Amino acid sequence: MEDKAMELQFITHFTDRFSYSDSARMALEGGCRWIQLRMKEATAEELEKEALYIQDLCRQYDATFIIDDHVELVKKIHADGVHLGKKDMPIAEARNILGKDFIIGGTANTFEDVEAHYKAGADYIGCGPFRFTTTKKNLSPILGLEGYRSIVSRMKENGIRIPIVAIGGITYDDIPSIMDTGVTGIALSGTILRADDPVAETRRIMAL
Repeated sequence: MEDKAMELQFITHFTDRFSYSDSARMALEGGCRWIQLRMKEATAEELEKEALYIQDLCRQYDATFIIDDHVELVKKIHADGVHLGKKDMPIAEARNILGKDFIIGGTANTFEDVEAHYKAGADYIGCGPFRFTTTKKNLSPILGLEGYRSIVSRMKENGIRIPIVAIGGITYDDIPSIMDTGVTGIALSGTILRADDPVAETRRIMAL
């Protein structure tokens, strides 16, 4: 994975204004090159249809396409990879199914989570939440800047080198201070989609 692609990850979200594919397209138009399709309530048929459409969009923009949770679908349509939450399939099991040619990311809230995912063969970590967010149910404890500093520091102490992406209620104004903690990148959803012009907002974020 190129570090450049890790700087901003966009996670799709369905809103009153935009569909999942709308949200992905606007992030891509704004310069984001990493899209994660997250459709927790969808049927298998709905998810596959949306995934194929957004995968095609990502290929047009030479962007990385990740699907949340659904390992078998990732393998079936040859998406770039999967993101696994704490209650999803274990990373080691997903690696056995997918092999080495797919990206596998894992959700972490503590250094212990990061260490476990690293040892299990994850390619990157989605670490959060930074603050309270309405786009996710059953939130883990809030990390804040100190939480990221602590996790990054312990990673260095233990020789763990893996991209770590901050997520959870992050706004434009938060990004510089979060990046100063030593994380690799930022994952956003609502901040972009709530903007008057999501494409322009993505461009503004990419220019930081």
